Amino acid sequence: MGAFPRFFHTRSKQMYRLHCFCQSGNSYKVALALRCLGQPWTAVFVDFMNGVTKAKEWRGEFNEMGEVPILEDGTLRLTQSGMILTYLAQKHKQFGGRDDGEQREILRWLLFDNHKFSSYFVSYRFMKSFGLTAPDPAVMAWLKGRIDQAFSVVDRHLQSHRFVLGEDPTIADFSMCGYLFFPEEESGLQIEQRFPNVRKWLERIRAMPGWSDPYEILPGQRLAPRW
Repeated sequence: MGAFPRFFHTRSKQMYRLHCFCQSGNSYKVALALRCLGQPWTAVFVDFMNGVTKAKEWRGEFNEMGEVPILEDGTLRLTQSGMILTYLAQKHKQFGGRDDGEQREILRWLLFDNHKFSSYFVSYRFMKSFGLTAPDPAVMAWLKGRIDQAFSVVDRHLQSHRFVLGEDPTIADFSMCGYLFFPEEESGLQIEQRFPNVRKWLERIRAMPGWSDPYEILPGQRLAPRW
């Protein structure tokens, strides 16, 4: 595990602890939010790729769902990236929407992201790059069709929006971009070439203070795609 920047120094007295690993786009969503909020945090490496989250002891101590990210804020422990992002936005009063209508719109896109936009892409990428057996071509074709549908929806939306809600970024952007800054070879789907408005949106996120590549800020060893 190489050196990587773990936190920003601010006036905050409390340092967040983020349980994570470098292949996890859901962990990256939270890490990116913390960096853009200018909040100090430290990484706790979770050896997901070697099955640590499957252990009964780990689930009993950390998360019964067997997943990361896990965010510790003092004695408070939070799981599920969408909920963590909502918590951070509410606590720090940034990126969470200016009124009830925007907050509902953020929730709408968070649900779309978790159900479709990231969901199908995550499965495709994992099976291609990290699965223990070669992926079934029929399953991959089905997933790619779902990915194309979901990304086409977002590409059309971003034709008239700088960010998901409009002119300013929110946690909806952090959630939806979470898996799209990993190397293209891990999915092989050429997302930025095929969806030009998604590409421009990602360029705007890259320009935000605090943005960094997931493999530069999350712990663990980068792995070459298996298939």
